[in-house]
Amino acid sequence: MIPAKQLFSLVSCSLIISSVSITGYTASAYGISFTNTLSIPGESTDLYPSSGNSANVNRLGFFSEIYYDRFNNVYYGLSDRGPGGGTISYNTRVQKFSLDVDPKTGAISNFKVLKTITFTKDGQNFNGLNPRLLNGDARNLGLSFDPEGFAVGPNGHFYVSDEYGPSIYEFKPDGSFLRAFTIPENLIPKEANGNVNYVDGRPTITTGRQDNRGFEGLTLSPDGTKLYGMLQGPLVNEGSPDGRRSGNLRIVEFETKTGKSTAQYIYQLESLAEINERIPGEDNDFGANSQGRNIGISSITALNEQEFLVLERDNRGFGVDAINGLVDAPTETPPPVGSKRVYKINISGATDVSGISLADTNTLPAGVNPVSKSLFLDIAAVLSPENPGDWTKIGEKMEGLVIGPRLKDGSYALLIGTDNDYSVTQDDSSTQFDICTNSDGSSYSKRVIDSGCPDGQRLIPGFLYSFKVSPTELGKFVPLKKSH
Repeated sequence: MIPAKQLFSLVSCSLIISSVSITGYTASAYGISFTNTLSIPGESTDLYPSSGNSANVNRLGFFSEIYYDRFNNVYYGLSDRGPGGGTISYNTRVQKFSLDVDPKTGAISNFKVLKTITFTKDGQNFNGLNPRLLNGDARNLGLSFDPEGFAVGPNGHFYVSDEYGPSIYEFKPDGSFLRAFTIPENLIPKEANGNVNYVDGRPTITTGRQDNRGFEGLTLSPDGTKLYGMLQGPLVNEGSPDGRRSGNLRIVEFETKTGKSTAQYIYQLESLAEINERIPGEDNDFGANSQGRNIGISSITALNEQEFLVLERDNRGFGVDAINGLVDAPTETPPPVGSKRVYKINISGATDVSGISLADTNTLPAGVNPVSKSLFLDIAAVLSPENPGDWTKIGEKMEGLVIGPRLKDGSYALLIGTDNDYSVTQDDSSTQFDICTNSDGSSYSKRVIDSGCPDGQRLIPGFLYSFKVSPTELGKFVPLKKSH
């Protein structure tokens, strides 16, 4: 068992190194190095109008996605559906923020929220409550919104993808709704009788995206003509016996002009055998039904018209789930991290599978080619080189990935952010709790939301990691073209 005093090493180290550059941990032979980590306190608030600090009103949410607007040198950090995993009312939003990036080292510092932008339609707020709770009907998506992917078009409009639908919406820069993209029928969650159901999972739904596994990633092509939405896991019906045992998930291409889908490609997750091989012993191995559920993707960002970076991860590491588990069973040890990686992919040779079903199979039909894929960055090995499985040193939900500013030597800063779940539990209960831990990790607690942490404890922070990437390693990176 890991000594309790080491539990908070991730947080305390991050606070220490947030203003210094740390290099030397090489992520690849071609020029990726870890620079530093910025820790953002869980008690931080955004700029939503409020006189206090409340979890479902103005507690800062981050980083379900990160976007860098290189024309204006500002960033956007996407909050998801809010505290409690869709059980607490929360007006969904995106944070516009500034960040200092050292032009020589890529070290990051001075995170500051500039503007909190809520998503609205006809004057009403989109809300993080699931459709059954918000609309009284699992078939009615309405204003239920779980935003997970974000991009800004050449005209300044926001493109935001969501997991409930799955959906892709276009908004004005003030967050007001413009249009919804047309989602392919094979992605829409349905019951055996054909009824749409945006809330329940298997076995209630038999086709379409798995519950809470919609469009987790979204990116825009450099010319602004195409959007790519990426499902977090395989479709519920595409696997044997279901999508929880498959590693084949879909990237969906859309035309920004028409809002319609033009292609679908298969991305294959790393095999369970390879992931489990990295985990010492067998007690903590991922089961056969984990690949399409406990392991998935969290972000996609375009390098050029054919190549992309994809963030793939498991659900282990320092976060609400692990700390909550220790509150309930302090003698237990959270399982080791198995996968926190960035891959480079290429869609140029992939088969369009828009009209091809992968139902009842975990393998691809003859003649169907997935996107090509190669390891770009092993995040866990870089953050904890002596023990890449050490959950105390690696953030659980790494969900934001963005290529930041170009540095003086021609390299780029690559930023990866974590989602701290607002430091709130997210189970099926109607009552959720704040999760607190102390500075040295020797005690933990569940507290009634907004009641404050005990003396010496605090909410779980969010982390922003910076890596320096050489132009050789990044390859042919083409930034988004500005609209004229």
